[in-house]
Amino acid sequence: MQQNIGKTIARLRRERTLTQDQLAEQFGVSPQAVSKWENDLACPDVSLLPLIADFFSISLDELFGRPPAPVVAQLPPQQRTDSRERMLRITVDCEDNDTVRVNLPVTLVKVGMQMGIGLPQLSGQESLEHLDFEKLLLMVEQGVIGRLVEVTDSAGNLVAIEVI
Repeated sequence: MQQNIGKTIARLRRERTLTQDQLAEQFGVSPQAVSKWENDLACPDVSLLPLIADFFSISLDELFGRPPAPVVAQLPPQQRTDSRERMLRITVDCEDNDTVRVNLPVTLVKVGMQMGIGLPQLSGQESLEHLDFEKLLLMVEQGVIGRLVEVTDSAGNLVAIEVI
């Protein structure tokens, strides 16, 4: 059952034991505005919606009462596309605010592995040294999509591998 945005905000605020005054101060609005949101007499300004979602660590869909999307899913056979149409998205967010984002076609990754070519974006990432890309690619062929790997190494670098 979907909730409306006002009920979601009220529930999240209460779960964090915040008052309407405290929430209002967080977003630079009046406590009356928060009360109106929670009682469905008004909605937050559209520019506040991403800030509210971030504040509560939820997606915009969840803010609107929709269930969160799965991080990883296996598509039923009738919804699967050829794995050659998929992309492997590799993201490395470094502690020093450097970011590397690479999208590679799954086919290119397969060919590179057959040729013995590694992924330079992942070299030096000790947290991924035992990662078996052949098994990851097998999962992709079986219809698995989403964030397959997310690791933070000892240096504070976040490495994520997704199939899109």
